[in-house]
Amino acid sequence: MRHSPLTGLAVVLGVLALATVLGLWRRRRDGRIRPVPGTPTAAVGAAAPSSVLATLGVRAGAVNLVQFSSPFCAPCRTTRRVLGEIEGHIEGVHLVEVDVEQHLDAVRELDIWRTPTVLVVDAGGRVVQRASGVPGRDDLIAAIRPLLVGAPS
Repeated sequence: MRHSPLTGLAVVLGVLALATVLGLWRRRRDGRIRPVPGTPTAAVGAAAPSSVLATLGVRAGAVNLVQFSSPFCAPCRTTRRVLGEIEGHIEGVHLVEVDVEQHLDAVRELDIWRTPTVLVVDAGGRVVQRASGVPGRDDLIAAIRPLLVGAPS
């Protein structure tokens, strides 16, 4: 059975269209800050995730930006720079950088699937927001500003 050359062309165009749609979808989601459902389970001083967050260096009583990164991740460097600027300019924000290779148990427990991933932990120790990819500086500041009200400096 012989196929028309148009069949091959249709398959190639279909694959390219699908790849384009998936690429645009990922670009739209990349770096977007999303609320985390079920945040009470992640409190520092409560059950399982709390001990994980505490061992990673999350400070109780402060707003923490926890970045999960790997040594060969180029976007992680950009994320580190953005988070460092925020920590340096906004009082009451603490930056924690976690090497995913050194903390595989925490990565599994906190459901980290890619680097960079940033968790926003409020002063009560709850993971309230997260972003996969490089978050926008202004978006991240807008997300943490409400958390700083009443947080000790």
